Amino acid sequence: MDGQSIELNEAARSVALTVRRGALEPLWLLCVAIAVDVPVFTLAFWFALYGSVPATEFAPLVAAAQAASGAVLVAVALAASGAYRNKTMANLPAFLSATLLAVLVPGLGLLLLAPVTGLGPALWAFGLSLLVAILPTRIGARAILRWVIDTGLIARRTVIAGGGEEAARLIRGVHARTGNDIRFYGIFDDRNDARSPPQVLGVPKIGGYDDLIAFVRASAIDLVIIALPHTAEARIKWLLDEFRVLPVEVGLSTHSKDYAFDQGGGPYLQKLRRSFAPECRLTKRIFDIVFALVALGVLWPVMLAAALAIRLESKGPTLFRQLRHGYNDRTIEVLKFRSMYAEDSDPAAERIVTRGDPRVTKVGRFLRRSSIDELPQLFNVLRGDLSLVGPRPHAIRAQSSQQDLFTQIVDGYSARHRLPPGITGWAQINGWRGEIDRADKLEARYAHDLYYIENWSIWLDLQILLRTPLSLLSSKGAY
Repeated sequence: MDGQSIELNEAARSVALTVRRGALEPLWLLCVAIAVDVPVFTLAFWFALYGSVPATEFAPLVAAAQAASGAVLVAVALAASGAYRNKTMANLPAFLSATLLAVLVPGLGLLLLAPVTGLGPALWAFGLSLLVAILPTRIGARAILRWVIDTGLIARRTVIAGGGEEAARLIRGVHARTGNDIRFYGIFDDRNDARSPPQVLGVPKIGGYDDLIAFVRASAIDLVIIALPHTAEARIKWLLDEFRVLPVEVGLSTHSKDYAFDQGGGPYLQKLRRSFAPECRLTKRIFDIVFALVALGVLWPVMLAAALAIRLESKGPTLFRQLRHGYNDRTIEVLKFRSMYAEDSDPAAERIVTRGDPRVTKVGRFLRRSSIDELPQLFNVLRGDLSLVGPRPHAIRAQSSQQDLFTQIVDGYSARHRLPPGITGWAQINGWRGEIDRADKLEARYAHDLYYIENWSIWLDLQILLRTPLSLLSSKGAY
C-alpha cells in the first residue's frame, strides 16, 4: 500500500479537502488562556501593591516587575495544577477550585513569612484582586471554550479502518461517552457486501484500505481507529504494519475500555503513538525559528560570498530549487545554492551526483563538500517547510547511483517522514551523507533516521546542531 502511487477516489478526495487544516489543538487554547491571564493578573497585582504599600514607598516600575513575576508564578501554578485543561476551564466551579488550590498553597507559605518580609497586607490584597480579576475573565473564557468544543474546533478528526457491526459498536460507544472529542469523517474497508454497508450510523464508507494511507497523507486527520474483531488478527497486524509509515495516532477499538483512545493498546500499538504531538511541534518550531535567525545573523557573509562566487564562475541563477518529500511525504520546494552548470541542472534528481561529476562546477564542488550549498534552506526553516534538525528531505524520485529508487531499496522508507525533514540530522553527523552506491549505505541512513524519530528531544536537536560543524570536516561521500 503506497500512498504516493495510489490516486484517491472521488469520495475520499472530497473528504480530504475538507480536513486539509488540522484541528485546533488543546495546547494552543492553553497558550491563549495563559497569554490572556498573565497581563490581567499583572494589572490586578499592580493595583493591589498600589493600594497596600504607602505612597512614599511605592515605586511604579518595581511594582510592575513584582506584579509581572507574581502573575507568571500564578499562571505556572495554574497550569501545573491542571486548571487550564479544557474540561476544567469549561466548568466555572472546577476552575475556581483549582485556582484557589494553586494560589492557596504558595500563598500560605508566603503568609507565614509575612513577619519577616513585611508583605502581609500585600498578600491579602493579592488574593482579593486575583479573585476579582479571575471571575469576569473566566466567565468569558468559559463561554468561548464551550463554543469551541461544541463546534468541534478541538475535536480529534478520525477515520475508521473496518466497517460493519464492529464499526457500529465503536461509533455508538464514542457518541455515548461524556465529553467526547472524536469526530468521524469516514470508513475505509475492502469488503463490499452485507458485512460492510456503504454507511454505518451516518458515517459513509469512502474507500478501501489501499486508499487509507493516501488519504492520511492528503488530509490533516488526527486519529485512525481499527474497528475489526479479535478474529481478524492477521488483517489487524497487516494494517498496523502499513500504518508505521504515518505520523498519525492509531487506536484499536477492541483494546479501548471507555472509547477515549488516549492511552494503552499494547506494546506494538505504543510504537505507533503519534510521533509529533502538539507540544513537540510547538517546542521544535520555537527552537527552529530562534536558531535559524541566529544562524542567518552569523552566516550571512558566507552566504553572500557563495552567491558572488557562483555568479562569477558561471551563468545562471544563484539559487537552485528542487521538489522533495517533506513531513508526511508532502511535496515541498527546497532552496540550495546552485552547484552545477545551469544547463546541466537536474531539478528532478534523475541522476545522482557521483565522484568527479562533470556537471558540478569548481565552486559548486567546494560548496557541496562543505555543505554551504544547503544554507539557503534556513529560509525554508523560517517558512516552516523544514526543521533545522531532522531526516534529510530526499528528492521525489530519489535513487542510488545504480538507478534503484530508495523506496525499492528499503521497505517502508516513508516511515522517516514522520517528523519534519531537516538541514542536518543524526545520520549526517554520523557520516551517512552523500552518494548512495550500495544498499547498505541507505539502510544505515534509514536506521539512523528512525533512531532520531523514536528518540527525539530538544536536547538531541541541540547536540546534533553542535556536532554538525565538526562532522563537515569529513567530506566523505559528498561530491
